[in-house]
Amino acid sequence: AKSGDEISIAGPSGKIMLLPEHDPSTDVIMVGTGTGIAPYRGFIRRLFLEDTAASRAFTGTAWLFLGVANRDAILYHEDWMKVLRRFPFNFRYDLALSREQKNKSGGKLYIQDKMEEYADELFDMLDNGAHIYFCGLKGMMPGIVGMLGNVADSKGMVWDEKLEELKKNGQWHVEVY
Repeated sequence: AKSGDEISIAGPSGKIMLLPEHDPSTDVIMVGTGTGIAPYRGFIRRLFLEDTAASRAFTGTAWLFLGVANRDAILYHEDWMKVLRRFPFNFRYDLALSREQKNKSGGKLYIQDKMEEYADELFDMLDNGAHIYFCGLKGMMPGIVGMLGNVADSKGMVWDEKLEELKKNGQWHVEVY
């Protein structure tokens, strides 16, 4: 295409990455790596920064987990910090910097390790209807699902049954590439 030509732009379509606006108290857990942060920028703007029905009604917690290699790779950090300062009771923000932080075993801290630090809270939120979203490189999913499975096992749950329940209830949203 050359300057001035009309072009068509398309991206993923469907209902995978829609916010649960039927109940404004529903908690939203957002898990992203790298550029997988993009849909969450829209979510957070819709819930906190724009004058929308969703922002006026939202009373839940929006919790963002972002995993990147190092501080230089953090996207929109100042935006997240601004929201955190303005909405400290409704927004949480946690980073996993794999090349700069260590997990409890002394290895690289990946996004599943950061999530595991809050496993009890995350499972409580999911048990109470929270929606969890995953966006980013598909390589993050085995580690996350494995960690969630281990936590479920430690709680006496059968992870496959819990995952099926989350999917059936429309609480589990995955858009990875």
